[in-house]
Amino acid sequence: MSELDLKLDPRRTAIVVIDLQMGIVALVGASPQGKSVIANSVRLLSAARHAGAQPVLVHVGGSPDGADRLHPPTDVPPRTTAFPAGWTDLIPELGRQPGDLVVLKRQWGAFYGTDLDLQLRRRCLSTIVLCGIATEAGVESTARDAYELGYELVFASDAMTGMSPESHSNSIERIFPRIGRVRTTDQIVSALR
Repeated sequence: MSELDLKLDPRRTAIVVIDLQMGIVALVGASPQGKSVIANSVRLLSAARHAGAQPVLVHVGGSPDGADRLHPPTDVPPRTTAFPAGWTDLIPELGRQPGDLVVLKRQWGAFYGTDLDLQLRRRCLSTIVLCGIATEAGVESTARDAYELGYELVFASDAMTGMSPESHSNSIERIFPRIGRVRTTDQIVSALR
């Protein structure tokens, strides 16, 4: 077995899709890379549903006044205005199913301030496959928290993109290999069979 071989137990695996929602996808979704991320994320979800793994659809939003989101002083101010109508809606391509977990987060990471850890542990899920947008923000923040919580991580490198090629590459090449395994959608789909 080579170091790139991967075997996933679907009964212990969650496919966590980060921020494939109307407002964020609108930023990069029309690009060739954005379309590829959506298509590969849909393939991962389809394979998960077929194999019996747990789909988890994460989106970011909050109250209209923004009072439930973080507001520390930063050099680049966080969003303080209300999201436009439909901004937080999951994209229809994900084909949300009744058995999918849906998590609303109010900051970059999907663990802090949500019940994601509780929902995964109650289902005895110990492996997380991560994909989505943006690699260097929502995906990486979620991954760092998951790693510190003891989850095994697999990153679908061709089912995520960043806000710049450089920031995406930094996460894929320098951060993710230190906290999990970086694989392609094809490799992950094969590992779920």
